[in-house]
Amino acid sequence: MYARVVVDVPVVETDRPFDYKISSALLPFIQVGSRVSVPFGARKLQGFVIGIAPASEVKKTRDILDVLDIEPPLTEEMVYLARKISERYMCTYYAALQSMIPAVLRSSYEKQVSLLPGTEIYAAILPEERAFYEYIRNRQPVSWGKLLKEFPLAGQWIKEGMENGRLAVEQVVGDRVTKKTITVLTPAVPPEDLERFREAMPKSATRQKEILSHFLHYYGPISQPELLSLLRISHQTVKGLVDKGILHREEVENYRDPYAGRTFKAAPKHPFTPQQQTVIEGIAEGMSPPAYFPCLIHGVTGSGKTEVYLEIMERTIARGRETILLVPEISLTPQMVERFKGRFGNQVAVLHSRLSQGERYDEWRRIHRGEVKIAIGARSAIFAPFRNLGLIILDEEHEGSYKQEETPRYHARTVAQYRGLYHKAVVLFGSATPSMETYNEATRGKIAFFKMTDRVKNRPLPKVNVVDMREELRAGNRTMFSKTLMDGINERLARKEQMVMFLNRRGFSTFVMCRSCGFVVQCPHCDISLTYHKSNRTLRCHYCGFTEREPEICPECGSEHIRFFGTGTQKVEEELARYFPGIRVIRMDVDTTSRKGAHERLLQDFREGKGDVLLGTQMIAKGLDFPNVTLVGVLAADSMLNLPDFRAAERTFQLVTQVGGRAGRHEKEGEVILQTYNTEHYSIQFASRHDYESFFLEEIQQRRDKNYPPFCRLVLFTFAHESVPLLIKMAEKFARQLREVIPPGAFLLGPVASPIARIKDRYRFQCMIKYKNDPHVLPSIQRIVRAFDEERKKAGMMLAVDVDPQMMM
Repeated sequence: MYARVVVDVPVVETDRPFDYKISSALLPFIQVGSRVSVPFGARKLQGFVIGIAPASEVKKTRDILDVLDIEPPLTEEMVYLARKISERYMCTYYAALQSMIPAVLRSSYEKQVSLLPGTEIYAAILPEERAFYEYIRNRQPVSWGKLLKEFPLAGQWIKEGMENGRLAVEQVVGDRVTKKTITVLTPAVPPEDLERFREAMPKSATRQKEILSHFLHYYGPISQPELLSLLRISHQTVKGLVDKGILHREEVENYRDPYAGRTFKAAPKHPFTPQQQTVIEGIAEGMSPPAYFPCLIHGVTGSGKTEVYLEIMERTIARGRETILLVPEISLTPQMVERFKGRFGNQVAVLHSRLSQGERYDEWRRIHRGEVKIAIGARSAIFAPFRNLGLIILDEEHEGSYKQEETPRYHARTVAQYRGLYHKAVVLFGSATPSMETYNEATRGKIAFFKMTDRVKNRPLPKVNVVDMREELRAGNRTMFSKTLMDGINERLARKEQMVMFLNRRGFSTFVMCRSCGFVVQCPHCDISLTYHKSNRTLRCHYCGFTEREPEICPECGSEHIRFFGTGTQKVEEELARYFPGIRVIRMDVDTTSRKGAHERLLQDFREGKGDVLLGTQMIAKGLDFPNVTLVGVLAADSMLNLPDFRAAERTFQLVTQVGGRAGRHEKEGEVILQTYNTEHYSIQFASRHDYESFFLEEIQQRRDKNYPPFCRLVLFTFAHESVPLLIKMAEKFARQLREVIPPGAFLLGPVASPIARIKDRYRFQCMIKYKNDPHVLPSIQRIVRAFDEERKKAGMMLAVDVDPQMMM
């Protein structure tokens, strides 16, 4: 038998499968989706098996050296999906495959074989097989590779031994086992014999009698650490009973549960509103019989979309199918996890970046083994290895974080559609502020469209006050808080209600400038000013991480008149304390949530009333539901409007609407105060009226006039090099080659300097193709990129190709 293997070589010439022979020893373990070790030239490389055939067209093939996993980490569907991602997003096949497995499996590790406790070597088995088992018993754990060398039929015997419960295979990374085990004790004799043994013991064996009394009261398994702690006994006491054959001791796998020790209150079903019921029944129609059914729920904040998700998930599971729920990383709050665990309990696995690698690996294995029905997570959870998907939900589908900004630059929305087609599943997009592309598809009938225009219990949407900060300046108010906002804060403090303050910048000041000469302190490695962080008195680059101490004098002219300009979350926190003495502020940004568990702890403190104000950046803009929040202050509603990005207005509308939706979600009415220097802008005006449809009509006309998505597709090319002349020369050469292949109707813009012209000591240029959805464009571009690859590498130039980019910077 032969395997078609994609190897780990980041060169376009080798981005194809190679044929390798499968030895008889490895044949029982190799399937489509297996990871293998193969010879490649003089090197030994990892690869993925993407196909198996009885024969090969290649005259001379080499043998696969080893299989890296006992069970293939990827399903056949994942292998197919990786090919689609590779073609769509112009990355190597291997990079797409590698992105689908947990980080733990990307380390090199060894496999070790050992006998399971209680395994007997039967006289009936062949002498050679008995010798194999004796070899393991005398040396265990034994290296997998050593067994294959010593015994020609080791592969077959290991496979049979695992299936009949005689052998265990563990994967060890360095000195760490990739799975966690725990020692479990169970009675080895029936209860009546336990009683007999206890009565026969001498009076001095009081501790052993206590152990037997425990098992007489609770006949069943218990972990050894739990028993030792419960009875305050020693390992030696337990060992005596194991040696006598009264107790049985074994190592069993114990998943690293990120929510161990947490109890989740059962989530009751709420009666559905008429709008919720209509949406649920409409989606249910699309589920039966199973078919690809993409749909959008456009529901205002607080309209109960999550209850709809819960009901549709329950119906999916009742049909024996599985569910993936994607949420933006910043929305994956403990509050949301609690809601789904409360309804579905242990059927839920959670995947996100705040878990340890071991926890993520164990959650992934629970999915891979079919032990759970639901996976909840951020972008990468779209690759949850389910085999019978019936439902994929993208909550807050408009979020830019669903687009991966490193290779492979996939968009989870597109990958969800690929998987939905493959599994004949429902793909459900939900948002109060859908992306222009998705809403356009819905209004044109390309996907099913459901609306939820009312909040639950007909609660009113929060009243929005737009404050013109230019007028505040004219009135002599030079603080960052308008009079309206100050009055609102004082009212809530007096009524003991809570507030959310939103500013889309972390740090203390956005830049540091000398008032004498105008010098602005910039990053020495990037063309961007450094941000001042007062907590540790440092200036920090938010692109490359460069840090330096706060300057006492101007580095340029020596003046002491160096000042901090702009506003960050740290400065807002300080100003709140200055103007409202005694106010309790909980600040949430990248700086305060970097430690594991910090995000959860801060939100819990706010929920318990330990803070009056939750102050933060985008991470507080969505997914949060606090009954006592009645005021939301948006300190710089227009901060994104002047960015060189055609999505600036859309993102402003989305962010303002989403953060405003945190107010008045329960019995108390809410209010939103938008502070802006651009009150006339249509995104601010429509957001203040909660009017998505009018915003969409205005924005879609702007997109049509300027030929931007959804009326075209984009491919962004970004070049980077230390030398500007070489960079310009190479970028222009590449652009000339592109112009020769793109069809009529497609446009190439650039190359020009990127908005941020230097990052990490590399200068950056970019060009962009606009084209209609022509299927021939991407293959043509890919040929040029591949032909250019060797020349670019020789010059040491980086080239990033971003299909359907979300960030234009």
